[in-house]
Amino acid sequence: MHSPTPVPPTVVLVHGAFTDASSWAGVVDLLHAAGVAVHAPANPLRGLEHDAACVRSLVRDLDTPVVLVGHGYGGAVITHAAGDADQVVALCYVAAFGLDAGECVLDITNRFAPSPLADATITTAPSGPDSEVYIRAERFRQVYADDLPPAVEKALSAAQRPIACGALTDRSGSPAWASKPSWYAIATADRMLNPAAQRFMAQRMAATEYVLDASHAVPLSRPDAVVAMIREATRHAMGTFGGV
Repeated sequence: MHSPTPVPPTVVLVHGAFTDASSWAGVVDLLHAAGVAVHAPANPLRGLEHDAACVRSLVRDLDTPVVLVGHGYGGAVITHAAGDADQVVALCYVAAFGLDAGECVLDITNRFAPSPLADATITTAPSGPDSEVYIRAERFRQVYADDLPPAVEKALSAAQRPIACGALTDRSGSPAWASKPSWYAIATADRMLNPAAQRFMAQRMAATEYVLDASHAVPLSRPDAVVAMIREATRHAMGTFGGV
């Protein structure tokens, strides 16, 4: 008697702060070319619970296993969203925050040497959790995307989406990576999220590590390497190396 053919996972890509789902464009193209089902929803960037609820809602509407992928702040979102989601079979972090229970984004950034981002942002008035943070246009290339062509970087800077200040201090719940297999792409030239912080989080979650020479804009500058990691996670989730 033949065992049933494993159902290929759907990949859900969750973008981080200061960008939108278009930051996954190269990754989406390569995954589609490989026959992988993909969703790249808008991450509201309003607060950890709110943003995670949006991801949970999407996951519940899918009728397949799911591999969740988070970039930057999107990593905090998938960590919080997938803790009790049996449908999520693997997690992929791309220069992303893999928070532990009770941690917030600022706990991680403050634990390591400050990045140039610290003095490259603008906070809108009034101050408080509903105020928003932008990267100054003249500093965007340096802190976010110095391995992209200037024209691409300028377009990203002009179209950047702010993140609510409250999202940076919201506390994470039980981490999904404690019970689900995880992968982590460490961007060694990242000037937003210290590479030492990335290594710390990858090792804490016992993730399979991919070390990439890339800026924080790694989904755009190294989509091939990001896709290689995601496809490894999908193969592992299917329990075979002959899958997607």
